[in-house]
Amino acid sequence: MTVLGRAATFKRDWLDGFATAYGRTVRKVPGAYGVVARERPRTGKVAVVIGGGCGHYPAFAGLVGPGLADGAVVGDVFTSPSAEQVYRTAREADDGGGVLFGYGNYQGDVLHFGLAARRLAAEGIDSRTVLVTDDVASGPAEQAGRRRGVAGDFFVFKVAGAAAERGDDLAGVHAAAERANAATRTFGVAFGGCTLPGADGPLFTVDDGAMELGLGIHGEPGVRTVGRLGAEELADELVDGLLPELPSQGRVAVLLNGLGRTKYEEMFTVCTRVHERLAGAGLLPVHTEAGEFVTSLDMAGLSLSVMVLDDELAELYAAPCDTPGYRSAGARLEPVEPVRTVDAGLERPDDQAAAGPVDRALSAAMVRLEEAEDELGRLDAVAADGDHGLGMTRGIRAAVAAARAAEADGEPVSGALLAAGTAFADAAGGASGALYGVLLAETGAGLEGKDTARITPGALADAVDRAVAAFTELGGARPGDKTMLDAIDPFRGILRKGAEASPPGAGAAEAAACWAAAAEEAREAALATAGLTPAKGRAARLAARSHGHPDPGATSFAHLVTAVSEVALKAAAARADGPATTGAQGEGSRG
Repeated sequence: MTVLGRAATFKRDWLDGFATAYGRTVRKVPGAYGVVARERPRTGKVAVVIGGGCGHYPAFAGLVGPGLADGAVVGDVFTSPSAEQVYRTAREADDGGGVLFGYGNYQGDVLHFGLAARRLAAEGIDSRTVLVTDDVASGPAEQAGRRRGVAGDFFVFKVAGAAAERGDDLAGVHAAAERANAATRTFGVAFGGCTLPGADGPLFTVDDGAMELGLGIHGEPGVRTVGRLGAEELADELVDGLLPELPSQGRVAVLLNGLGRTKYEEMFTVCTRVHERLAGAGLLPVHTEAGEFVTSLDMAGLSLSVMVLDDELAELYAAPCDTPGYRSAGARLEPVEPVRTVDAGLERPDDQAAAGPVDRALSAAMVRLEEAEDELGRLDAVAADGDHGLGMTRGIRAAVAAARAAEADGEPVSGALLAAGTAFADAAGGASGALYGVLLAETGAGLEGKDTARITPGALADAVDRAVAAFTELGGARPGDKTMLDAIDPFRGILRKGAEASPPGAGAAEAAACWAAAAEEAREAALATAGLTPAKGRAARLAARSHGHPDPGATSFAHLVTAVSEVALKAAAARADGPATTGAQGEGSRG
């Protein structure tokens, strides 16, 4: 991934842009790479000044405003600001109440902020410092003071800012900030390294299928590599990293912090399990935030921070604030029941436990589409969003479950196909989901009153004609537009020709043979779509990219009807062997 900006001027350029974008809230400090709140604080108020290297937005400049920090100073990427820059920013923020410095426990920051504090003292300006040391991966519990500061910065700064806004003196603000730091623990994980401005590649890489546990926020890799975990397993790792240093009971504030590239939706997948694990350990989450608070440029990963709340910390954390990076009208600290939805439709049905003929056919299609999921995703990603394979897998699994339930309740073929089509559209979503839903449901409607043993080639062709007509009306595509229709229409045509050529009295066996011939035509037609240019759907916007690649919808349709044809031919062969057949063939004779 490329980070915009030139390495030599990145700090200047982004801070100028930030001060321009949020000039209604902050103003740049003259002669310094720092910002202060546009509105001067009341005389005598403690000035909370935070800072560190840039690359961590919204920390640090994005947290300047009423109720949080009064000023922030930034250095180059992952580098401490100089003592001169700290001094100038602190002087601009101070209005007679003294200065509380807050920053992570890194040697460069300690040295430069310390030098600035000495210079302020020489001028009669009192200051105190809180070093944030929340990262449990960077040192043992017995040496907690040597740990580095990561996303727990946010908790500590929020408490300090609220104490200053409340009117506490410098000693009181410092005491509150120290108590917040002592009550906060953080543990993080990285999926991929970050890239410095102007660099050709990331500072470190994480192998596919792996994660780095215990990462830092300055491009450092983790302290332990594990295999790629699912959301719930990752939540367990994060909570397990913190529990040994948390009390056995109490109220807690929870922060799931994205490191720059991990999306909010991804973080939300971890929230419920984190809540349940903390509650199971006797801790009561009363306020949870998920978002970006202390990032690391474009690093992929997230961290979990927990602050144990006493009454005063709860009051200060809940106080309102208004900054570019975080706003609160006043937090409500109260327990929330975790949401845990049970959706049986998301579970994969057993493809060996079919209840009837529709279930058997769709189960075979499910296996085939699962095998093709990556292929379909790659084809879709050429000129669209790459989700077709996943959508088809979700849809067909739901269709199988619905058909199985319908047939177990005694529904005929038509009812089972209607249930399958409705479930497919609901689970798959998107245009493909709706269109496949129509194909299944309308085919079922066309077969009403018929069981599989008495479906003739003509009845089957009539049902498919009906389904394709509904499909075309709903989708609006025409042959040649490079859509599913470019496999569906040839399939329909060959099925109709087969039906017309079938002898009088032809039944299910001939219908299965006609379907198999039509499926082969669909397969060839799907491959031929590589020579077409999209004129419909998302792919039409990037039509040139799609040329030379088969259409994903046409390909998935070919996979589906091919799998169904194999089941139909097998069932027809089993029926031809007669009712005395046992075992697997006897099973087939029922459908």
